[in-house]
Amino acid sequence: MTTSESTGARSSEVFSDYEKQAMKERAAELKAQSGRRGKKDGEADVLAKIAEMPADERAIAEGLHALVKEVHPTSTCKTWYGMPAYQRDGRTIVFFQSATKMQTRYSTVAFDGAANLDDGPMWPTSFAVTRWDDAVAARVRELLERAFS
Repeated sequence: MTTSESTGARSSEVFSDYEKQAMKERAAELKAQSGRRGKKDGEADVLAKIAEMPADERAIAEGLHALVKEVHPTSTCKTWYGMPAYQRDGRTIVFFQSATKMQTRYSTVAFDGAANLDDGPMWPTSFAVTRWDDAVAARVRELLERAFS
């Protein structure tokens, strides 16, 4: 038995390169937030991250950003693991995950535990989104209205 096996330590190969990058971004976000001295809204950071995305993902992220600001104008935004996230009273309600960044088949719009989406003993909290159109915007609007209520 090796030392890492006996101590329960994990090999550095447990995390993929993109996961390691996301953790580095999160550490940088926390450092930047601590230096803001009370500044709560990181909209400039979110818009910069959205601008870096490929065109198809950028359209989804821009649509989500505009819709959140319309549905809940007092929400704040920040980057969370390098992705756009939107909060109410300091608690994340909804966030976007880029397929390219996360190396997945599709991008997602996901809701965190503070979102008011409860619907019986089971409900979805993450939605695959492959393009932003009127139908997607209408469905996301419904979810945002519930989530921020």
